[in-house]
Amino acid sequence: MSEQQTTMLRPRERPGANGATAVAQPNIALIKYWGKRDERLFLPWTSSLSMTLDIFPTTTRVRLDAEATDDAVTFNGTPASGEERRRIAGFLDLVRRRAGLTHRAVVDTRNTVPTGAGLASSAGGFAALAVAAATAYGLDLDPTGLSRLARRGSGSATRSIFGGFAVWHAGTPTAPPAEADLSSYAEPIPAGDLDPALVIAVVNAGPKDVSSRAAMRRTVETSPLFEPWAASSRDDLTEMRQALLRADLDAVGEIAERNSLGMHATMLSARPAVRYLSPASVTVLDSVLQLRRDGVPAYATMDAGPNVKVLCRRTDAERVAGAVRAAATGGTVHIAGPGPGARLVDEDGR
Repeated sequence: MSEQQTTMLRPRERPGANGATAVAQPNIALIKYWGKRDERLFLPWTSSLSMTLDIFPTTTRVRLDAEATDDAVTFNGTPASGEERRRIAGFLDLVRRRAGLTHRAVVDTRNTVPTGAGLASSAGGFAALAVAAATAYGLDLDPTGLSRLARRGSGSATRSIFGGFAVWHAGTPTAPPAEADLSSYAEPIPAGDLDPALVIAVVNAGPKDVSSRAAMRRTVETSPLFEPWAASSRDDLTEMRQALLRADLDAVGEIAERNSLGMHATMLSARPAVRYLSPASVTVLDSVLQLRRDGVPAYATMDAGPNVKVLCRRTDAERVAGAVRAAATGGTVHIAGPGPGARLVDEDGR
């Protein structure tokens, strides 16, 4: 296992002495996760595969406070409230139960990716929280255990524990809850000598009108296309793993694009429909098609939001970014490569 894929994390000798700080990156799924079969345990209907990015880190510090009667949570310097605070407090309750401690925590999270815009902000956020909270509360977890823990905050966070490419196993669907929980985790996977880039077109950085959680539930419950897409996604995953081993970027891109567009088709056929694609999204998608007509291997993928990610060779990234920038009028464009897994840092960020 390479250093990029994961960083081994040693627990503190005594919990809560000074707290812990962790950094994690978002990941972009090339084979999508969409829909939970168990909303309490965050167990998905299908397995998924992603690339962790080398941009948009989240830094989270967790410090235990034995005198406090409630958790104190700040997000980018502002006290967290509403659903955001509820999710973090609920996650901390889970960590406390596992650690056998009742200490409340002071949590400070600094996020550099737009939140709720389909850019996987919760993936990096809960991966960083899982690592920092587990360390602060003295849990002795290996990377697989941290992956399971991060999943309970955000499904996609299970993959951000690892760098590079990772697969999240859906687990055993017919098993009892405890066994199913243990069987659903992420692990890093090899990708041959592939040297990819993801060009990210942010056409709208604002929060979505329909949250991913609500959109997933509606899609699973009402879309006639969900079950066929889930079945085809399992085949896509098998083909994707083989394409990564061959370092075949064209095959990787073709599979990722069809899997993503298929996911959006399931949402459009939900009742009522969930539509994340905007006119700007379609313009960017058209620019990707034109790049291919011009002989540049470029393939689009989209998560639950209007923003488009374009997979290409690193050597083509600047040309792809230029084409996407011209299409994404008024938006911003970023270039990302494979990034590191979640890791502990010191007070200076080292």
